[in-house]
Amino acid sequence: MMVQKFSPKVQQEIQYLFHKIKIWETLFFFEFEYYFDGWAITLKEKSMYPRIIILFKSYDTNSYSIKSFEVHNKEDGKNEYEELYYVNKIQSEDKLVKELRDVINGKDLMYCVRSKFKQNE
Repeated sequence: MMVQKFSPKVQQEIQYLFHKIKIWETLFFFEFEYYFDGWAITLKEKSMYPRIIILFKSYDTNSYSIKSFEVHNKEDGKNEYEELYYVNKIQSEDKLVKELRDVINGKDLMYCVRSKFKQNE
């Protein structure tokens, strides 16, 4: 059975997470989106080195995913996105918030640097 996107359960889940992550509102813009198969919270960094971090939850699962991207501004005014980091099957809101804190503190950037370093060996 598919959960409705505006069901009380989904809304409570999103509100709980927003309450936990709003401590970073000076660093990020927040955007909430609903899709056919799930919902997402997008955090867009307000700095000169912009990143986008997406928290996603499918309506059909009890786990979350987190993905981060580096944003490159092209000369034609369009943005290009490079994936930095991805974690799937995070089992609780608290583990998601911990992973998000680690990503905000640079875990995704260090992972990307290590991956590129290994490719060049």
